[in-house]
Amino acid sequence: MDNDPKHTSKVVAKWLIDNKVKVLEWPSQSPDLNPIEHLWAELKKRVRARRPTNLTQLHQLCLEEWTKIHPTYCGKLVEGYPKHLTQVKQFKGNATKY
Repeated sequence: MDNDPKHTSKVVAKWLIDNKVKVLEWPSQSPDLNPIEHLWAELKKRVRARRPTNLTQLHQLCLEEWTKIHPTYCGKLVEGYPKHLTQVKQFKGNATKY
């Protein structure tokens, strides 16, 4: 939950209350601390550079580019997590260079 309007609509709020889901307060535009988000951004950048023109091509390019992302890239994202977390704490949850 990142305070995106689709997560804060009345129907969603009602569903969360009805289903007794406890929601933590979370600042809007807060840094994403999940390394997978950076991996998705990398995939998106690679696919966008190849300019797919239809859904079939988009799917194919996603598969191709996904296989080109080396496991060491994923490892570096995870290894960089402590530095990322330190910066987020230093900037009190505001934007960082990550």
